Amino acid sequence: MEFRTLHLQLEGPIARITLSRPQDENRVDARMLRELTAACETIATNDAVCVTLLASDGPAFCAGWDASIAEDPSLDPFGPIAALPGPVIAAVQGPALSAGLELALACDVRIAAEDARFGLPEVSLGTLPLAGGTQRLPRVVGRSVATSMLLLGDELDAGAAHRSGLVSRVFAAAQLQPEAEALARRIAAHGPLALRYAKEAVHHGAELSLDQALRYELDLSVILQTSRDRAEGVQAFLEKRPPQFEGR
Repeated sequence: MEFRTLHLQLEGPIARITLSRPQDENRVDARMLRELTAACETIATNDAVCVTLLASDGPAFCAGWDASIAEDPSLDPFGPIAALPGPVIAAVQGPALSAGLELALACDVRIAAEDARFGLPEVSLGTLPLAGGTQRLPRVVGRSVATSMLLLGDELDAGAAHRSGLVSRVFAAAQLQPEAEALARRIAAHGPLALRYAKEAVHHGAELSLDQALRYELDLSVILQTSRDRAEGVQAFLEKRPPQFEGR
């Protein structure tokens, strides 16, 4: 597919998706949804990719839905981002509102610039979030904060987002992209299988009882013990050298 609303770059273990409709504050239209899905399909089938970095051009991360999308475009339109096997980092600057916040919530790690702000204003407009905001937000920040944001239309600035757990780190605007790149490289240096299993354990385990989730975690650990990467990690530790993981 020819990408017009975003850029996709694959560089070794790191994939980069950059929203690129800065003239429209990176609002999500139908084409962007199709291109996001296509980009995720490319990443998911590339065994070399360990981590994906989601960012955007311009001063806004994503200010919401494009006016051309008036109704729910699909069930969980950002599901392809959430379903990527490796971790996804969202680097957020400026407004991340409505679809922008929901897109960030589909990622595994969120970091923000000091000027970032987050909100779901739909109820104040007489509608509901279209892409999982009522479901993913409470799972990240808790029911109380999420309900307040949804019912009052309140926005969180970067500091409040950090305190609520919505983002894990806040940086000066000029440092956001360098720090996001450094974080992606740090994650990419870890074992690819371990990264995938850790993400799977967290996401799948959240839907299980504690006893079931602990058994699931153990099952994944046992499977990982039989991998070449696990053996390489032990050998590298004993030899006091960086491991050379193969994803097998």
